[in-house]
Amino acid sequence: MAGVAENSSTSSERFVARDLRIPFILLVLCFTAWGAAANLTDILVGVFRGIFDMSNFQASLVQFAYYGAYFLLALPAGFINKQYGYKTGVLVGLGLAAAGGLMFLPASQLLVYEMFLLALFALAAGLSILETSANPFVIAMGKESTATQRLNLAQSFNPIGANIGVLMGAVFILPALTPEASRAIMSDSQLLASQEADLALVLKPYLGIALVLVVIWLLIFFRKFELPQTAAATVEDIPSGNVAGRLWRNRHYRYGVMAQFFNVAAQTCVWTFTILYAQDVVGVSPEASGWWLQASLIIFLLSRFLMTWLLGIIRPSLLLLIMALFGVVCCVIAIFSLNTLGLIGVVSASASLSLMFPTIYGLALQGLGEDAKFGSAGLVMAILGGAIMPMVHAAVMDEVGPAMGYVVPGVCLALVGAYALFDLRNTRPAISDVAVSASAGDMS
Repeated sequence: MAGVAENSSTSSERFVARDLRIPFILLVLCFTAWGAAANLTDILVGVFRGIFDMSNFQASLVQFAYYGAYFLLALPAGFINKQYGYKTGVLVGLGLAAAGGLMFLPASQLLVYEMFLLALFALAAGLSILETSANPFVIAMGKESTATQRLNLAQSFNPIGANIGVLMGAVFILPALTPEASRAIMSDSQLLASQEADLALVLKPYLGIALVLVVIWLLIFFRKFELPQTAAATVEDIPSGNVAGRLWRNRHYRYGVMAQFFNVAAQTCVWTFTILYAQDVVGVSPEASGWWLQASLIIFLLSRFLMTWLLGIIRPSLLLLIMALFGVVCCVIAIFSLNTLGLIGVVSASASLSLMFPTIYGLALQGLGEDAKFGSAGLVMAILGGAIMPMVHAAVMDEVGPAMGYVVPGVCLALVGAYALFDLRNTRPAISDVAVSASAGDMS
């Protein structure tokens, strides 16, 4: 009986170190909070298109501002983590994100689209630092053998926040917006009043998110965080020279960054244009269209927990390949079935997306040791895919129709599948081999 108890305790500590369970829970709250902020942004593309009377491409600048901030702030976050530690990075990220949420107050009063983009940029800048710090922090909270599964578990709470964000949009924003038909017959003064009322609806959820972020900041600030000593022991033989060179020479990491770019691109495209697909292709009303995005996020949430369980049975890269191919099939259905079946294909693609971000993250950082602090920044910078590809998707929609736009996420998911196939067919080098190779490269 004593042996069974000892094994159980060892297994538990291997997943999350005993003294890091409360910090782990606090980080899970961070995952939930940024999920709400990120997916509320998906609602804004359609909202701003109507309020400011813009094209799909112009409205997609919302995602460019949001994910562009992720790209620009990831590397500074890596320096913060390296110099001051993960906890400081988490606190800086939470503080900046909360400030961005509060900036929606003056933006809603000025009625200027660019001010909303600036507020979104500040919010996303904070979330970029937060994510760059929190993801490797979770990985370091236990044994490397369970790192991918542990990160998938923490990331499973991200779609809970995402569902909250979309629910806020579907309940408090979309039904109360001024209908486009009504705006078309308004006088200038009436149109200005309707814009003020509609933008006030956008303000409230972001102020709520800012408040939640401040509370989480306080909880983390007053909690002591100490990583297990074993995390440092795995990298004692690695030279401290050119980190970027070592990361570049590691093909599993290099291709992992590329895969993350296309994964985030696919995810952002699928979710950003779900509401517009529902309205423009299937003819769903604006009030009901938000619930299709909500269904997409629920599928994502349930699938994330399912994938976390399956990762205990199936090799991560194999499961990644299977789900990438499933996502490609969903996009093909969306392109050629211009009816409810096509919309179901769009929504079902979330099942494949649920696995990808934390799994690619874990595969790419595996064996990097201390270099993971900067490696994490590269993977978060890959979120730039969410800034660039929705504009491509929107441009395709404007030219050849909303259904055909889903060829963009389909191609992106196929490239994620290619990375999974690469990982399956190639042996990962030992950490000492990477260090020696990098050292030789630095001397040359």
